[in-house]
Amino acid sequence: MTIDFFARLPTMSRFGEIADLKAYQPLPADWTVFTCDVRGSTRAVAEGRYKEVNMIGAATITAALNVAGEIEVPFVFGGDGASIAVPPILVETTAQALSAVSALSQQAFNLELRVGAVPVTAITNAGYQVLVGRLALTQHVAQAVFSGGGISYAEQLIKDEACAEECLIQPGDADAANLSGLECRWDTIPPAHGAALCLIVRANLRLDPTSSMTVYRSIIEAIEQLYGGDQAYHPLHYTMMQASARPGALWSEARLRGGDGRLAQLRYWAQIYGMNLGVRGYRWLQRLRGEDPWWDRYRQHVTTAADYRKYDDALRMIISGPDERHDQLLELLHSRFSAGDLVFGAHRSPEVMLTCLVFERMGRQIHFVDGADGGFTLAARDLKQRLRAINQSAELINNQG
Repeated sequence: MTIDFFARLPTMSRFGEIADLKAYQPLPADWTVFTCDVRGSTRAVAEGRYKEVNMIGAATITAALNVAGEIEVPFVFGGDGASIAVPPILVETTAQALSAVSALSQQAFNLELRVGAVPVTAITNAGYQVLVGRLALTQHVAQAVFSGGGISYAEQLIKDEACAEECLIQPGDADAANLSGLECRWDTIPPAHGAALCLIVRANLRLDPTSSMTVYRSIIEAIEQLYGGDQAYHPLHYTMMQASARPGALWSEARLRGGDGRLAQLRYWAQIYGMNLGVRGYRWLQRLRGEDPWWDRYRQHVTTAADYRKYDDALRMIISGPDERHDQLLELLHSRFSAGDLVFGAHRSPEVMLTCLVFERMGRQIHFVDGADGGFTLAARDLKQRLRAINQSAELINNQG
């Protein structure tokens, strides 16, 4: 049985270890990769609907984890979607859970969520691998990292209309979506060390795996040297995090989790809004007493469980730092892009936002960090523009030849 494959993987303790191919193992051949993508996310973000896009991306992971229960499954959040791998015993129930989220996405936000299921054998038969590593985020949560090109191939497959009948899962029953644990109750957060740089870096696809990892290792090392270590560019500091007292900020969660009908959603909204006001009142009283409040300890726990660095055939990071450091990093990336080593996308966000999966208040939880204006989605758009420029240059050269 391969049901405990991910739980048994050796755990990496430092983010830089993701550039070591020895830290990965192939996903079992009988597993299935689910990929989820909000169609038209760039347009939705441009319309100011970035919170809705993020909530749907996180909802797919929440639904899959609620189905998995005690079984650990690897996943990665991409801002406007997610990738999740599951063993055979969970394929049918995961498909049902994600089809429910797809229907709920349309019902609550009028956003189309594409959900696709791709067997690992289909990926390997196409010449790709799904290599999985296990990176410790906290003592309660391990973060998955993916290499080998298989996740990227699966994402491309579900966007290919020719493969839609084979891969895509149709929307199901929205009422069946179990999103217990999904929260979005923080105000947008000023970056801890200046501006927030939302960054996606992908090594040149023509490079062999070892050379690709050398590229990623060099970029991670350059970031560490430029900014002075991971805590120096961590986008969150607990003192800047506040439970939101803005009524509209909690409405996205209420629309997803409040149930069918506006009255039920209003009841849910009133409950979490009252809870947030209570937390702020508690915080105020504790400050008057000069005590060390539980609230500070909880916010510190949240920062350690923040998913602000990840790798899934591309390096994705939210980096906080002064603009001059960001300029230096972007200059380095431009030079590496010109040399043909990599392609990248970047976007500077004035604030960051959290979309949270909380299963135990001081235990198992993970907090997805993104730019508050749709940072990863806009960084992906920037990356695609560079790819188009490369393709146009290659086409021009071929025509001249």
